[in-house]
Parts: sequence; structure tokens; C-alpha cells
Amino acid sequence: QVQLVESGGGLVQAGGSLRLSCAASGRTVSSYAMGWFRQVPGKERAFVTAISRGGARTYYTDSVKGRFTISRDNGKNTMYLQMTNLKPEDTAVYYCAASSIYSGDYYSTGNYPYWGQGTQVTVSS
Repeated sequence: QVQLVESGGGLVQAGGSLRLSCAASGRTVSSYAMGWFRQVPGKERAFVTAISRGGARTYYTDSVKGRFTISRDNGKNTMYLQMTNLKPEDTAVYYCAASSIYSGDYYSTGNYPYWGQGTQVTVSS
């Protein structure tokens, strides 16, 4: 098993930047594909981005392409989400997650058995 803890959320003005971190403990994070999801009140948790075990492949939802960058440092057991040009519609609780899949559907929450507690990101207009 792996335990995940997010950090780096906060309040930022539109156009600003934030970097989220997801620190893993327990089993080494290199054993897992990793992803970021976000959720707003009253809506389902939604896919944002994911990265393969070695970091060679990344996936993004259309609304964040060109603005968000996912990365990982397996030596530090940490994953990152660099968010730039933030928009008010990016406001959400952001969750990191870990999956045992090697390929295929990185987009579905059901493929991620391990989750962090979430970190709030608020973008003011």
C-alpha cells in the first residue's frame, strides 16, 4: 500500500501560478501510475492529469492542456502539478491518486485505489 499527502494549495488570483506536491510513503511511488483529480461541491471527482510509472507518458484533460504540467521524482517519492495561468474555473479540491495500471484507462477514478486527503485551490477573478 501507499499513503499520499498533498500540499501546496491556496488562494491565487486569476493568471497566477501554484505548484502542488503529492508525497508518498509506504510502497515506493515508482510502483504506481499517478494522477491528479479535482472536485467541486455537488459534482463528481474529475480527471485532471496522469503520469505513467516512469514518467515517459503524460495525459491531460483538454481544459488544462498548455497550462498544467505533471511531473514526478521517484527518487523523492513525490509527484508534482505545476499550474500556470490559473482561471476561476480551476477552483476545486485537488486530489492525488495512485494506480497499479500499466496502460489503458488513466482517466477513471475507479482505477485508482489510493487517494490523498485533498488540497483546496481557489482562484479569484
